[in-house]
Order: sequence, then C-alpha cells, then structure tokens
Amino acid sequence: MPITYDPNNIFAKILRKEIPCKPVYEDEFALAFYDINPHAPVHVLVIPKGAYVSIADFSALASAEEITGFHRAVAATIETLGVIEGGFRCIANTGLNGGQEVPHYHLHILGGRVLGPMLSKVQA
Repeated sequence: MPITYDPNNIFAKILRKEIPCKPVYEDEFALAFYDINPHAPVHVLVIPKGAYVSIADFSALASAEEITGFHRAVAATIETLGVIEGGFRCIANTGLNGGQEVPHYHLHILGGRVLGPMLSKVQA
C-alpha cells in the first residue's frame, strides 16, 4: 500500500521555514541542509521542493524539469561540499525495509572519510 504524502512531515515544515535548518544549497527545485544526526563528517540531505514521498513517487510523478533540477541541485551540493575528489555516497532510503524515516523523498550525501561497505553480505 503506497504511503500518502503528509504535509506535516518534518521536511515539509523545513521547506515552509517553520523549522530551521543549516542550509548548504537552495534553488527553485531543492533544498540541501546538514543532517541533525550525522553518520559521517559530511552528512547532508537534499530534498525536492515538491510533495513526493519517495524516489519511486518522485520518478513517477515529478515533471522532467523537476527531476533534472533536483539532480542538478544534488550535483551543485556535492561540489559545494568539496567531496568529489575524496569520494562520497548518495543514499535514498525508501519504505519500511529501506529504513525511510521521513515520508518526503530525500537523498543523503555522505563523505569526509572512508565509508566502508554498504551492507553486510548475505550468507548463502
């Protein structure tokens, strides 16, 4: 069963400036800001300004302009953070099994150190 977008989720409130954040980048398509519970020396969230629950929702319903604008905002954020040369990881947690905590599509950018393997290998 698909999750319905909740306009009172924390990221919607951040977009409406009801909750402060420490911004890194913003344009008409996206807002990038530091995660309040970082898992790496660099941990930034990038959220589209539209009301999308997940990457699947965004991919299916966003306009081509929104999709392009969002990904360009991600690229600009990565450049601003200075993590290109050392490497970084982008993660979009989706749904319960994916560990998504906020029902607003967001991309995590992590860097600033060696991040190690993504997941433990499944034992056969």
